[in-house]
Amino acid sequence: MIEVERLRKLYGSVEALRDVSFAVEPGTVYALLGPNGAGKTTTVKILTTLSRPDGGSARVAGIDVMRAPRRVRQRIGVVAQQAGTDTEATGRENLMLQGRLCGVGGAALRERVGELLDAFGLADAADRAARTYSGGMRRRLEIAMGILHRPTILFLDEPTAGLDPEARRLVWREVERLRGEGLTILLTTHYLDEAERLATTVGIVDRGSLVAEGHPEALKAEIGSDVITVELMDGDAQHALRALTGYDAEIAGEGRVRARVPDAGRAVPAVVATLAEADCAPLSVTVTRPSLDDVFVKHAGRAFDGGAG
Repeated sequence: MIEVERLRKLYGSVEALRDVSFAVEPGTVYALLGPNGAGKTTTVKILTTLSRPDGGSARVAGIDVMRAPRRVRQRIGVVAQQAGTDTEATGRENLMLQGRLCGVGGAALRERVGELLDAFGLADAADRAARTYSGGMRRRLEIAMGILHRPTILFLDEPTAGLDPEARRLVWREVERLRGEGLTILLTTHYLDEAERLATTVGIVDRGSLVAEGHPEALKAEIGSDVITVELMDGDAQHALRALTGYDAEIAGEGRVRARVPDAGRAVPAVVATLAEADCAPLSVTVTRPSLDDVFVKHAGRAFDGGAG
């Protein structure tokens, strides 16, 4: 449904995208995960015909985004980072206006609006001004507006940025429902848990490049089955790292080292003993399953720093 090949974008001397390539299969959720300035929103702008690349190509629903942008816009729904609702209009009025802009009208539009208000849990608030909606309600309204014309592909740019945890979960449920209905979705996010929960495939972007791609579980499996993190009493992480030369170890922050092992149950006593022999007294030891944060560290060479971008 989406094919991106060696996409490049320059803003002056800044290379916002560097030969980015990926494909999104029909009926799946593809998450572009990355920190502030990674290139996520730039990619979405190009794919939704709001910006032109400086190199490479992109096809959406089989249509070249540069050669036939109007045809692309007819096939897609877009929910941008910035709110797209008229806060003085009611939820129903926002949907009706969106329908008319998309060429839907009459009884078909009224039926579709009623259907979406019910599906997104907004029927009771349909005739209230959108300014009275909570953040989560307004975001659900924006997603409903994005799919009113029954697009083939939905783009969600940071769909839960700024929402409280409960509102985020409500939006997640709506995305999962749309995925269950077979809609192809590309979303951008800087939330690791969001990408892990919603995505069929995750593309990790950093500084304009796609550094890793795959199913969340497959990406984590590349790291190893378990991660041991040791906080040191003396804080000398460099000394501890030298002591752990027999392990896949790295510095995990000030006064902390992290080692990836197949079986933490067996490895923890050996790691602690090795550090003790090197006079690196552990203050605490924690064991975790690999996360997308670990994947990012492996491929980007630094800790994940969330942000919108």
